[in-house]
Amino acid sequence: MTSATSRAYDHVKQAILDRAYPGGALLSEGEIATAVGVSRTPVREALLRLEAEGLVRLYPKRGALVLPVSPKEISDVLETRELVETFAAGKASLDPALIAELTGFLEAMREHAAAGNAREFARADRCFHRAIVAAAGNEIIIQLYDALRDRQLRMARLTADDPDRTASAIHEHGEILEAVRSGDRRRIRGAIHRHLQTAVTALRGHT
Repeated sequence: MTSATSRAYDHVKQAILDRAYPGGALLSEGEIATAVGVSRTPVREALLRLEAEGLVRLYPKRGALVLPVSPKEISDVLETRELVETFAAGKASLDPALIAELTGFLEAMREHAAAGNAREFARADRCFHRAIVAAAGNEIIIQLYDALRDRQLRMARLTADDPDRTASAIHEHGEILEAVRSGDRRRIRGAIHRHLQTAVTALRGHT
């Protein structure tokens, strides 16, 4: 059974990542407690966890302020992603199964872009990168990647409606796939680096 604290934590975090609680919003412990159906104590514990993750700042007797996405947060998250993903690219099994998986996710990205489905496009994007990370076989690194992508969810909303960025992302993922097909790990790391640097520039341009 999920604990009351976990339920409150999951509720608030998802709302923040989905931007239902936008940056600058002041959250009330009482309102969250009512929405989740728990007492204030687990809500307070959940908010402490979210403060430690850098998503909110607590103000005694006032509530919790949802911290806006900042240029520094964007740079920090994408920089850490590059460390994780380029390391994984150096260890990943570059076999036909991985190539087939990446090809499927890239095709899904194209289909979702054509349909204007930003949420599913982002999901396919996330799965594409996760497949490379998972191919390195390090469970802790996979967990770190997942945490980084969770953190990036609300950032992605900044460029979700930008068709130029969507087109660029598809092209960049195609370059990563071709690098994986080549088996040249230096080329893969270079393609990942360029893609994430472009993402930083695009996201910071919308803050």
